[in-house]
Amino acid sequence: MAVLAATTGGALNAPAAAEGETPPGQVDFPTHCPAPQEAGLPPADGPTTARITVDNPAPQVGDTVTVTYQVVRTPALNPVGGELPADVLTPTGRILLAGAQSGEVTVVGAKRNDPVAAGAALPAVTMTGTFTVTAPGETTLAPGGYTLHTGHLLDLDTTCTADAASAAPVSARLTATGLPTANLRSVFLGAAQGRPGARVKVTAAGFPPGAAVTVAGRAGAAETADRVSATADELGRALVELPVTDRATTAVIAYEGGAWSARQGSGPAAYTVIDAAPPPSAATQKVTATVEAGVLGMTQTGEDITLGAVPYGDGGAAPGRIGTVTVTDARGGPAGWSLIGKVTDFTGPGGIRIPGASLSWTPRCAAAEGSRSTCTPGSAGVVGPEGALLASTPDAPLVGGTFTIDATVTLRVPPYTPPGAYTAVLTLTLS
Repeated sequence: MAVLAATTGGALNAPAAAEGETPPGQVDFPTHCPAPQEAGLPPADGPTTARITVDNPAPQVGDTVTVTYQVVRTPALNPVGGELPADVLTPTGRILLAGAQSGEVTVVGAKRNDPVAAGAALPAVTMTGTFTVTAPGETTLAPGGYTLHTGHLLDLDTTCTADAASAAPVSARLTATGLPTANLRSVFLGAAQGRPGARVKVTAAGFPPGAAVTVAGRAGAAETADRVSATADELGRALVELPVTDRATTAVIAYEGGAWSARQGSGPAAYTVIDAAPPPSAATQKVTATVEAGVLGMTQTGEDITLGAVPYGDGGAAPGRIGTVTVTDARGGPAGWSLIGKVTDFTGPGGIRIPGASLSWTPRCAAAEGSRSTCTPGSAGVVGPEGALLASTPDAPLVGGTFTIDATVTLRVPPYTPPGAYTAVLTLTLS
């Protein structure tokens, strides 16, 4: 089932077509409309003319789309014995989804109608609703059954269903795109320094299994002569030993393809070649002090995130905040870092799920006094299972510092989501 959300405000009217033209998406389908038992009338059979429109025909996964279902003409008749007064008819209906995303969307309309004479056909109605896009690709929307409730003298429901022998034709389409995929490639060194010719143990991770990976030295933006190739294993890792003989090497990178790129390469890991030249003369002494490079790491306060409750039926936003993350960069090299977050679907009672794409955040980031790097928060938006950037620092000739990152989070809970606790796992990856 798609995520449902009914709209109870005023009707949304689609643009009118020119006189004599059929509006785009308007379809006819045979319907069977039994009269309420209290009315004592025979069933009304005949074509329903309907039209479905969407407010966004090209959404991204995670977007909420508003849909409008117009019944332009119905065979259903006024079920009361006399005239039906104005503003006593309430419509509800279903829109059928198929293709990339399947399920139903419930739509409702406002209590708004002109008077209807005894025995006359019930008037045109407009109903609206929303659903959350959960899959990329083309999704079709077709009109389903609808109910016309009249609240005059008696509460009567006239329910019209499509002829079982012929499904309603497609009335609207939308094509969704997936969220951009973050580059999770990274490189880790067994040692951050060594003498010329030292064999450095390198782990390149986050690559596609079976990919040809190049591990190379770098001096600034240029590669040095230090280089070795490997094939990523089934876990996307390449484990190599890189002989570092070029004294100009200040970092190590890993990448796919013929050259490093931000899309297919890892950020550089700092490395220092220690020159072991002898003292220049017996009359002088060379005094050397070494500042040892450290590591890139993070800590987080707290373990669990508890979001605010939302009322059953209304749905809405469940707010919260992640535990504060502290990133310490003591590598002393040219490579910046990025902190990526990914979230699973939320699972509740009976296996009911709320898509991970329903969770969004607004990141914040601050650098401690004296830090060499500036900290940039990620964009506010959907987190989702594909991942989103929480914070990052840029590459520079010399980077480092201590950084505090946090974010407010909001989970959009659909109306009438079954009561209970819904849990997911938020994973933060630093590279």
